[in-house]
Amino acid sequence: MKLDMSATVMVFVSLVLPSYIIAGQLSEEGGVEAFLDAPQMEIQQIFESERFPNIVVTGSGTVLVTWGTHQVRARRSEDGGVSWQPVITIAESGIHGGGTTIDEISGDILVFVEARHPPAPLTVYRSRDDGRIWKAIDVSIYPDIRGKVPSMHMNEHGITLRHGKHHGRLLRPARYYGKRNSREEWPNHYTTAVYSDDHGSTWHTSDPFPEMGTGEAAVVELSDGRIYYNSRVHWDKRPKNTRRRSAWSEDGGQTWKDWAIVDVLPDGPQNTNYGCMGGLVRLPIRNRDILIYSNCDSQNGRDHGTVWASFDGGSTWPVKRLVYEGRFAYSSLASGRSQTSSAGWIYLNFEGGPQGGSTVARFNLSWLLEGEATGDGILPEWIIE
Repeated sequence: MKLDMSATVMVFVSLVLPSYIIAGQLSEEGGVEAFLDAPQMEIQQIFESERFPNIVVTGSGTVLVTWGTHQVRARRSEDGGVSWQPVITIAESGIHGGGTTIDEISGDILVFVEARHPPAPLTVYRSRDDGRIWKAIDVSIYPDIRGKVPSMHMNEHGITLRHGKHHGRLLRPARYYGKRNSREEWPNHYTTAVYSDDHGSTWHTSDPFPEMGTGEAAVVELSDGRIYYNSRVHWDKRPKNTRRRSAWSEDGGQTWKDWAIVDVLPDGPQNTNYGCMGGLVRLPIRNRDILIYSNCDSQNGRDHGTVWASFDGGSTWPVKRLVYEGRFAYSSLASGRSQTSSAGWIYLNFEGGPQGGSTVARFNLSWLLEGEATGDGILPEWIIE
């Protein structure tokens, strides 16, 4: 079933709710110790060509990369990223819309495929077997308070909320594209989010992000239930438009407040005003809000891929480390899961790398902590003891 995302009125598609029974529970979070083994980092190519990365780790610890601009494909690793299984085709045609979402309650995985560069018809694919087999599903997507139905392209992966009355909600970033992706339309673009309380059959659109000219974003849920939103900005008339934007939600991703410019985090190369999709993940550590962010750290092009760490839920980012000096464009981040082969690892899927295409770097927090100070806050004592 395809949805015409170029419509500016409510799109409604009749649906049949899935018949599965909710049998799973949210995975347990672990301690920080697993991420603090001897420093390690390694890089390997996953796909040879095309673009648009996401990476997630399933409840079983399988690392899943989704990717593609002509067809949408996936690769799986069941040993924590040491080796990768053969390519799986999710969609024979279309472009990856980002927002790959694991339903932490059911274990299902959702992938969003648009027919072309948006605005464009959307097809949602679901896997119920840890990413091996994929089938298109019927969904409904409701517009935002402005009557606009968002596009999915091209955002960081989605999340399942763990806290409060919206426990179990699926939430992924999205974007309203206006009439098209063109410079004259950028003032009409804005980033947003979509959420589902019925395991991905029905999606509601959040209120718009509180800044026009934004798009391509990431969300994480903090340990107190707040949601941190981090976005790219396209519009060259906005102030400090080479730095990232942030906002917060206290109602499960419906509204956003406390908009801010994140001065320490670059939004792509600093000699342009166009930004670059960045990755963001919260490490699954009990009672801690360690966030990792990825993007270019360059003055003159999409290169010098770097990761930053925050230990206070995105308020400060005191340390960063270079991952790859050469070509580095769009990126996505995921974290390993406790008591699986992925435990203790942080995964970065990016466009570029030594061989080009899709590259995955895996590293641990110990490795990142050996990077350089940014001057934005200090490392907490509990991480350096």
